[in-house]
Amino acid sequence: MRSFLIGIIFTAAVIFAGGFLFAKQGYIRLEADQPLPAFEQKIAMSALDASVDRHAPSQKNPILPTDDSLVEGARIYLSHCAGCHGLPSNPDSRFGRSFYPPVPQFFKDAPGMPDNQNFYITQHGIRWTCMPAWSKTLSEQQIWTVVTFLSRVEKLPPAAIKVLELPTPAPGLATAPVTR
Repeated sequence: MRSFLIGIIFTAAVIFAGGFLFAKQGYIRLEADQPLPAFEQKIAMSALDASVDRHAPSQKNPILPTDDSLVEGARIYLSHCAGCHGLPSNPDSRFGRSFYPPVPQFFKDAPGMPDNQNFYITQHGIRWTCMPAWSKTLSEQQIWTVVTFLSRVEKLPPAAIKVLELPTPAPGLATAPVTR
């Protein structure tokens, strides 16, 4: 029995060392513009879902979805989230698709998770992606406000939608070349 256990430990150590050397020699491709393999996406999403289920506290969203809170949520979203997660006028952000894995596009596919999990992800970020821990920048109140906004993204009041409309540049300014 002892020889059997030593054999298992030795085999595991060889596999680990081989994998480490394989990675250390540069054989694992790490380009962010490659398609996400199905197995990697499945494993990553399963791990993320399990982690959020386990660690997100069961707390209730303290922000009511009033017109004022949704407008404020739209302002926070516009200044901190829209570049990656899209806008009504740009629901499939090219910038957001350039990440590995691509970030969710909330005006294409509304976030379908409970508020407490959305809060947890927004507050703590997601390791090995570009989702930052917004707790370093935003207060809990601001995070809950943007979570309230995201939970109503498919049925926003006109005032919140107006906040998300970017001003159209004057004719000729958008295409004018920059000269030095």
